[in-house]
Amino acid sequence: METLIPTINRLQEVFLTVGAEVIQLPQIVVVGSQSSGKSSVLESLVGRDFLPRGSGIVTRRPLVLQLINVAPLQERLKIESGNGVKQNAQNSYPGVKAEEWGTFLHCKNQIFTDFQEICREIEAETERSSGDNKGISPEPIYLKIFSPKVLNLTLVDLPGITKVPVGDQPEDIEAQVQEMILSFISNPNSLILAVSPANSDLATSDALKLAREVDPDGRRTLLVTSKLDLMDAGTDALEVLLGRVIPVRLGIIGVVNRSQHDINTQKSLEDSMKDEQAFLQRHYPSLASRAGSRYLAKTLSRLLMHHIRDCLPDLKTRVTVLSAQYQARLNSYGQPVEDHSATLLQIVTKFASDYCNTIEGTARYIQTSELCGGARICYIFHETFGRTLQSIDPLGGLTELDILTAIRNATGPRPALFVPEVSFELLVKRQIKRLEEPSLRCVELVHEELQRIIQHCSSFSTQELLRFPKLHDSIVEVVTGLLRKRLPITNDMVHNLVAIELAYINTKHPDFTDAAQVSASVNSQQAEALDGGKRWKNEKVAEEKAPATGFGSPSKGQAINLLDTAVPASRKLSAREQRDCEVIQRLIKCYFLIVRKSIQDSVPKTVMHFLVNFVKEHLQSELVGQLYKQQLLQGLLIESQDTAQQRTEVAQMLEALKKANNIISEIRETHLW
Repeated sequence: METLIPTINRLQEVFLTVGAEVIQLPQIVVVGSQSSGKSSVLESLVGRDFLPRGSGIVTRRPLVLQLINVAPLQERLKIESGNGVKQNAQNSYPGVKAEEWGTFLHCKNQIFTDFQEICREIEAETERSSGDNKGISPEPIYLKIFSPKVLNLTLVDLPGITKVPVGDQPEDIEAQVQEMILSFISNPNSLILAVSPANSDLATSDALKLAREVDPDGRRTLLVTSKLDLMDAGTDALEVLLGRVIPVRLGIIGVVNRSQHDINTQKSLEDSMKDEQAFLQRHYPSLASRAGSRYLAKTLSRLLMHHIRDCLPDLKTRVTVLSAQYQARLNSYGQPVEDHSATLLQIVTKFASDYCNTIEGTARYIQTSELCGGARICYIFHETFGRTLQSIDPLGGLTELDILTAIRNATGPRPALFVPEVSFELLVKRQIKRLEEPSLRCVELVHEELQRIIQHCSSFSTQELLRFPKLHDSIVEVVTGLLRKRLPITNDMVHNLVAIELAYINTKHPDFTDAAQVSASVNSQQAEALDGGKRWKNEKVAEEKAPATGFGSPSKGQAINLLDTAVPASRKLSAREQRDCEVIQRLIKCYFLIVRKSIQDSVPKTVMHFLVNFVKEHLQSELVGQLYKQQLLQGLLIESQDTAQQRTEVAQMLEALKKANNIISEIRETHLW
């Protein structure tokens, strides 16, 4: 059990070297109102005067005080000469020729044997950080005191709770002090030593009020009733000390502080403790053995050891978890660059590999929130592009009047006996042209996805790349440039696919089955036309023999303008016109579906060959060719400003956690009970 407090002190030293507070260590936090006697209580635990004194707020920075029990000087000298007991060598502290001494963290390798110098150093260090205007600072001062008269303890002395700003103090000094105190006592691994003077009502104790806020059950709170000798005549604190006024789970201990007269006359703490015991024997004989500064020191040491024992398993678990987390962070930062050429090739190769794997669907980091890479390209081909083509109506935008107009324009000045093939080609090309826009949009969507893969690989796959912003930007620029060069080539090929279909309308296509049926229909129409021609000749001869009646030639004064009659926008089609429109519509629909099927198959193949596969095959060679140049290596592999610093800090923290783990592991299980 005796090794627990020194173990916590060693852990505190380890984490102070990295300036981090990732581990909340067990410690005793001293809380009290201004002039409640906190400083006197602490000095009685040490047995020496070492804290600054004065009017107003004196303690303006947290003071982390480690009390370390050492062997007396004579015993240590014997150990140094080799005549002492070997197992006490850990308390020998060779080179220190003093019975008691102190050290500050900010004064490395400097030993203070004069406790007045320690007091002056605390004042100087306080003013250095907080100024001389009575302001406060949350930055702690770390002080170790080595003495054979102290018990192993770790305490934190905080500024006294004040209500009214004094001098140049800020208006919110009360809130600042309370915030600082709460930041320390909120630590679940801390014990709270609440100091409240006996000559004031305990129900109004600010220290107890703050302690109750963070420790409502009182499991971590110990109350010290100071200034027992200053109570009004005829009154005592017996009810308070027995816990009948306000019960405190860890107990209530009464102490007698030195008066200002004792301090001015430099009355020794040993004499003060003798007087304290005499006072307790006279006024509180039943509690004399459970009160006083000596009993307080023993109680604090016992409570702290038991508290450390209870906290140690969770502390060990916390250190282990943090070690794993910081190791992972350190691995993510990588090692400092030594071989620039090898590092560049490694990063470029890994990026190219991750890029291709993302397209192939074999990437290490698979997204679950949305489609990406090859899966999204597949979706574009077969869902987006496919549905768009399927939604195009083969006869969309074509009216029967458009078809009739095309038929008439294709026959010129001669009336049409049959449906002209030119009109079919003219109209079907117009419909095929509508397939070009969605095809080019398909290329654009795939190009956008290939751009998104760059960011995906940078963010998830290639963590090394994030260390070098310039290299990252250069890789993005090279890949973007490669995609930009391939985009117009792919667009031209897709445009050519549609142009090829427009260049030759293959009416002998094996799937163009409606053409044969229409041909048979046309042959029957020709036969009917020949028979009709013979009948027309016979009728013409008969008309010539008959007398001319009915329509005669118009007189000279009655000229007729045949163009005066307007062409109707819509009218009922004759049977022949209806039949001709249906023939053309049937042919257009059949041939359009053939071309649409071909385009739906050819465009994805074209995009894959000229864009996706080309980028996959040439990405690494393009990156190496553009970036692997001797004059660029140094500039590309410059780490970001924060990376090197963060790597150092994480490495230091990891080393501290390893030391902490070793320190905790040194404690045998038998020491915990």
